Amino acid sequence: MMGETNLEVLLKSMTPKLNEGEYVFGTVQDINRYNPSDMLMIFREAEGWTVVLRKTMAEQLGIPFTYTARWLTLSVHSSLEAVGLTAAFSNALAKDHISCNVVAGYYHDHIFVAPEDAERAMAVLVSARGMN
Repeated sequence: MMGETNLEVLLKSMTPKLNEGEYVFGTVQDINRYNPSDMLMIFREAEGWTVVLRKTMAEQLGIPFTYTARWLTLSVHSSLEAVGLTAAFSNALAKDHISCNVVAGYYHDHIFVAPEDAERAMAVLVSARGMN
């Protein structure tokens, strides 16, 4: 399956899901010291490895972090070539003064927001389903 590209279909069918727990963004220099299965995401940057993982795991592993978030998943299989979906939901969140960090997975878009904004972000995303 290649995923949906039609923005109208994507917006109408995206169903946000609030995942359990709190997650953090951290950075490490030697990724080989860690078990990849402990991480939600690993991304290599020039300055080091960005890691996203459960806050409790980061604390257990001693990985420093400065950003704690809740993780929302848009339960629609969006194509990586879809145009406008990220702009639509990030603009909707911005209008409600909610900062978001977005990760596009192969099947779904994932949004990280401050813990205190999670429920409000869910409501905004549900409302965004009616946007055209």
